[in-house]
Amino acid sequence: MTNENQLPSLTSLPYISYIDDHGNLPDSLQGKIGVYAIFNQEKILQFIGYSRDIYLSLRQHLVRQPQRCYWVKIHTIERPNRTILENIEQAWIAENGSLPVGNGEQKVTWTQPIDVKTVMTPEEQENYQNPVHDEVKQINILKNIARRVEAEILAALELRGLKTQIRFNPKLKETGLLDVK
Repeated sequence: MTNENQLPSLTSLPYISYIDDHGNLPDSLQGKIGVYAIFNQEKILQFIGYSRDIYLSLRQHLVRQPQRCYWVKIHTIERPNRTILENIEQAWIAENGSLPVGNGEQKVTWTQPIDVKTVMTPEEQENYQNPVHDEVKQINILKNIARRVEAEILAALELRGLKTQIRFNPKLKETGLLDVK
């Protein structure tokens, strides 16, 4: 942590493994306020964000983008200050020379719950749109699709060696959305 008036350069910060050798996310970031930059396996910048709890934000990004979250760089501050956080975020984007994909055209997939309607198989779409199904049946179909997508995400994270427990919000599944609880 440095003076809050100092804007740290992104290149000056060390890479931190998204998932440590024990299969956990960086626990030391729980409750920490700051700016973070997420990199893929090749250490190519994917997303820059800021948060009142970096740990929770990193967990959400990992669930939403499991194949793009391998490394992270962080800068923490003591007290929430949106102006400072936004200034650091903008400075890092400028330092990168281009807008990371997660801050541009793919921002929704990084910052919003997963909409399972966008990943329905043709069979699931046909079943969901079947006019004989009432609203209750459609909700059940969405829940089942959400469960399938959830299982795929958890399997991908298990392959990555993640041991940290991930729980999805069960209420959102009824609306076709997936997000961590």
